[in-house]
Amino acid sequence: MLTGKELILTTKPFAKEIRWKSWYYTFTSFALLIGALLGTYFAPYIWLRVLCSIFSALMLARCFMIFHDYQHHSILRKSHLANFMFTVFGMYILTPASIWKRSHDHHHNNNSKLFSASIGSFPIMTKDKYLEAPEKDKKIYLAVRHPLTIVFAYFTMFLYGMCLQSFLSSPRRHWDSLVVLILHTAAAVLLWVFLGPLTWFLTLFLPLFLVHMLGAYLFYAQHNFPGVVFRSNIEWCYEHAALESSSYMAMNPFMQWATANIGFHHIHHINSKIPFYRLPEAMKKIPELQRATVTRLSPSDIIKCLRLKLWDPSQNRMITLAEVSSKKQRVPRKELI
Repeated sequence: MLTGKELILTTKPFAKEIRWKSWYYTFTSFALLIGALLGTYFAPYIWLRVLCSIFSALMLARCFMIFHDYQHHSILRKSHLANFMFTVFGMYILTPASIWKRSHDHHHNNNSKLFSASIGSFPIMTKDKYLEAPEKDKKIYLAVRHPLTIVFAYFTMFLYGMCLQSFLSSPRRHWDSLVVLILHTAAAVLLWVFLGPLTWFLTLFLPLFLVHMLGAYLFYAQHNFPGVVFRSNIEWCYEHAALESSSYMAMNPFMQWATANIGFHHIHHINSKIPFYRLPEAMKKIPELQRATVTRLSPSDIIKCLRLKLWDPSQNRMITLAEVSSKKQRVPRKELI
């Protein structure tokens, strides 16, 4: 079995872009997105407008994953047209380029480290650290990982986290976050005033609300799942972080297409330079990549992932709050101090 540097080197042949495919998937995906958004206004029936709105959210997800690949320099490098398109798209989907690039690169370089800053990822506490933490810190930690934070990611993680918080933390570095907030607010007001609240809801709010919820959950579940492994900074290595701490999310063919193969997340973490359309090919031809932990978008799998809250080093696994409470009750109070 290939491990370490050998395994990473084995993925290099797949990290070569097929330029015409990159452009084809980019143009067709944006064309479908634009068509769906037009349908939210021009479709003759309300039910058809709603369907177009939902389809717009899925096309936003696909375009975002392609944008994500561009930010990793795996496709369309040195293209001024691509740079313009994806810069505008990043602003539209409330993902300013400066904060996204910085936070996501940090995530790739520190994925599954126990004692690293939780920049670009959901925070993780060990059981002992949680039990020793002040009540305020516990509440903040649980709030960030709460299912409602994921459901309302449009507000919590994007309008607030990606835009407002990033600007307030470093106005000079993340000035584009303020620009995005202003443009987004202006667009919402103009749609509401000139085209009506229903058009605002179907054309702007609902697609963004749904895609941010889907994206937030995918990002969460791909690194917070039964069987995930977290390591201390000293024990951490890139290969283990990719294969043990990133899942393979199996999807039906349509959702795999709509999310641009982001389910092959463990391979993306092994080599982020592999274009999204070559990830299935890499998995098929490299047996070591077929051993990843599998997650799904089924209700039972979603519940299992969302219930996980803390890392327990003694059991080498993630545990739920219920498990912490039951153990806490059995331990004498003096041993908790």
